[in-house]
Amino acid sequence: MKYRCFFSLVVAIAPFLLLFACSQAQLPPVDPAQSTPSGVQLLESIENAFVSIAEKSNPAVVGITALNVERQGILSRNADRQEGTGFIFRKDGYVLTNNHVVDGAKQITVRLFDSREFKDAQLIGVDPNTDVAVLKIDTPEPLPVLPFANSDKVKVGQFAIAIGNPFQLNYTVTTGIVSGKGRSLPSRLMVHYQDFIQTDAWINRGNSGGPLLNIRGEVIGINSAIRRADDVPTAEAVKAGAGFAIPINLVRKVSDQLIANGQVIRGWLGILMRQHDQGIRVTGFANPSPARQGGMEVGDIIVAYNGQETREIRKFSFLIAESMVGEEVAFTVVRRGARKKLSVTIGRMPRRYTGLAMESDSESWTKVGVIVRELGDQDFERYTYLSLEDEGVIIEGVRPDGPALNARIPIGTLIVAVNDQRIKNMEDYDKALKNALRKSEISFEIKNVYTEQGTETVTLKINQE
Repeated sequence: MKYRCFFSLVVAIAPFLLLFACSQAQLPPVDPAQSTPSGVQLLESIENAFVSIAEKSNPAVVGITALNVERQGILSRNADRQEGTGFIFRKDGYVLTNNHVVDGAKQITVRLFDSREFKDAQLIGVDPNTDVAVLKIDTPEPLPVLPFANSDKVKVGQFAIAIGNPFQLNYTVTTGIVSGKGRSLPSRLMVHYQDFIQTDAWINRGNSGGPLLNIRGEVIGINSAIRRADDVPTAEAVKAGAGFAIPINLVRKVSDQLIANGQVIRGWLGILMRQHDQGIRVTGFANPSPARQGGMEVGDIIVAYNGQETREIRKFSFLIAESMVGEEVAFTVVRRGARKKLSVTIGRMPRRYTGLAMESDSESWTKVGVIVRELGDQDFERYTYLSLEDEGVIIEGVRPDGPALNARIPIGTLIVAVNDQRIKNMEDYDKALKNALRKSEISFEIKNVYTEQGTETVTLKINQE
């Protein structure tokens, strides 16, 4: 027992002995008049750096309580109350956290470092595919924020500092290093776009949504999950030593779209796939499938995307997701031993694959078979066929048995007029649709990836029963 305790002590202080040894080798000789050894000075400077980061960062870190949760979050056991962390990233009150912290909540409370509470925090948008959520609180004065680092430049071995609220122990600071990059977790964690930063800085239940910082106090990621020995993603208290954070560069892209549109617009290829020695094998097609429409076949092995070699499913999925809707992409596939070039028009990811709920009670959904929303700023960056002069509403979802599907209107279509009545926003659309539903047919003037010039008019037959 004595030897075990002695060994544990040596392991615990080994990093500091190493730092001390390095300091003796690299620092100038100590002035005998000085009372503090140079090795201790070095440790004090490191200690002061961590103290400074905690003091500067804490005011921008928030506690989050989600109440009356209708459905379990990814890592949640309590269906009535979910505790987590977040942080302010814009002075006007925008807060980042995990989707699984606020998933299905009816009321979200944000608690600031100065003990102020906001029980009416607005949920701007969530992205279950990356486990990111954006909240908004309203205050008369600018709020403290955490700056973003460039997570692409994060290196394994760099210091990592986590701040969060595990077990309701508010503003807990833990330190470690970046243990790995580009990590993915088992598919039981329903996060489809995974590029996690791994860290051994301790995070536990309640840390979810909090910042992972570098030694400069900049955010490199959002703490999202830990991994247990049985490979089940969890937020429970376990000796895992492996925490996972969503890279802040990915979070930045997602949050920009959530603020602009309330959701993330992703490119869509519509294939089922698995890893192959040569590249990525197509094992089937979803519906709709731009890839199938572009000539891909089951059994094709994708080896290049716009001339770029494709070997990894994870990286390939990101390439497709970040492609603009309507973009013509050149694929090279191996089919029965021979290389073949294909041109595929990237589609829009259907709503049912985004993890977001489908609307079920509006007349637009029940009668026409579409969910629509107002045109947002980010749409012009994600759709090739939109111009800054366009106005209207965007189709977000198409019902499998609805008139819009029969008329072959795809997701991402811009509706500019209903029965010759011009549409600028949702209010215009609702009024025009209400008038149009009095008849058995509705004409939509639309614009989408298949519209070659200007717009086209599509007529839908409406069941009045």
